[in-house]
Amino acid sequence: MVGERTSVGLDVHARSVVGCAIDGVTGELHRHRLTPDAGAVLAWIGQLPGPVAVVYEAGPTGFGLARFLRDRGVVCLVAAPSKLQRPAGDRVKTDARDALHLARLLKLGEIVEVTVPSVSQEAARDLVRAREDARGDLMRVRHRLSKLLLRQGIVYSGGQAWTGRHDAWLRSHQFAQPGLQLAFESGYEAMLLTVARRDRLDAAIVAMAAGGEFTDVVHRLGCLRGVSTLTGFALAVEIGDWGRFTGSSIGAYLGLVPSEHSSGATRSQGSITKTGNGHARRLLVEAAWHHRAAYRHPGATMRARWQAAPPAARARGHEGNRRLHERWQAFNDRKKKPVVANVAIARELAGWCWSLATLE
Repeated sequence: MVGERTSVGLDVHARSVVGCAIDGVTGELHRHRLTPDAGAVLAWIGQLPGPVAVVYEAGPTGFGLARFLRDRGVVCLVAAPSKLQRPAGDRVKTDARDALHLARLLKLGEIVEVTVPSVSQEAARDLVRAREDARGDLMRVRHRLSKLLLRQGIVYSGGQAWTGRHDAWLRSHQFAQPGLQLAFESGYEAMLLTVARRDRLDAAIVAMAAGGEFTDVVHRLGCLRGVSTLTGFALAVEIGDWGRFTGSSIGAYLGLVPSEHSSGATRSQGSITKTGNGHARRLLVEAAWHHRAAYRHPGATMRARWQAAPPAARARGHEGNRRLHERWQAFNDRKKKPVVANVAIARELAGWCWSLATLE
C-alpha cells in the first residue's frame, strides 16, 4: 500500500488470529498470535510503526473485523481468496505462512479486495439467503414425501403437483401399517412447516423491498420479464454497488462467461466459469427462461410493476424485453440447445439489469 509503512497480514479463524507485520523501512518482521477479539487485534496493530495497512482473507468470520478497524481509522482490506497469487511449488501451509504471504502481497499492492457490505446490506443479504435455504429445504422435503408414496406404488396424476387439489389428495391417504403412517405424517408435516417458513420470509422480503434503500433498484429491475420483487431484491442486495461493473464485466463477475484455455494459434472455450455469486447467477438463469415466450406488449403483471418505475426505466425495460426475446429467436433459428442459449440470454440479461440499476 502506497503511503503505509507497515503492512499487516492476518490469518483469521473462529478461535485464533495470527498476525504478521512487515516494516517497510527496516524490513523487520513482527509476528503475534492473538485472540479473535477485535480489540486485541487493534491493540497489537497500535504497537506497530505507523501508518499501518491491514489485510485478511474473506471467509466465514465475516466482515466485522474490517468494519471495526475502519471505524477506528485503520486501512483494512478484505482479500478475495480466489485471487491470491501462490507459488506453484509451495507445499507447506500454516497460519503463520499465510499471514506472511498476505502481508507481502499487500506490500506489493497485489491484493484484489472484495467489497465490504454495510450492516444493513449484509442483513438484507442474510434474509434472501435464508429464503434460498427455505426453497432448497422445501424441494427436498417434497421430494422425500413423493418418493415415499412412489415406493408404495402411489403416483399423483390429477394435474399440477403441489397445488390445493394435490394437497387434498395427499391428505386422503391412510396406511394400515403404523410405521408407514407415522413416516407419511412426519414428511407431510415437515412440508407444511417449510412452506410456512418460506412464506414468512417472502412476506418479509416484500415488505423490505417496498420501503428501504433497495426499493428504487428493485422497481427498476422489475421492468424486465422474469424479475419479480423477490428476484429483484435478491439481485440488488447480492450485487450491492452496481457502479463497480460495466454492462460487459458484470457477466464475468457472475460466472456467466465461457471458460477459456488458449495458447498460440489455438483458441479453446469451454463451459461457463461459474465463479462469483452463485445465488445471483441462478436467479438470472431462471429469469432468462421467461424471455423465450413471445413478447409484444407487457401483460397485466408487468404493467403493475411498471407503475412503480420511472418512465425512463419502463422504456429501457421494454427495449430489453424485446431484445432478449429476439436473441432467443436467433438461437432457436440456429438450432442451439435451449440450455446453452438460456445461459447466453442470462449473460445479456445481467447487462440489462446493470443498465437499469445504474440508469440516471
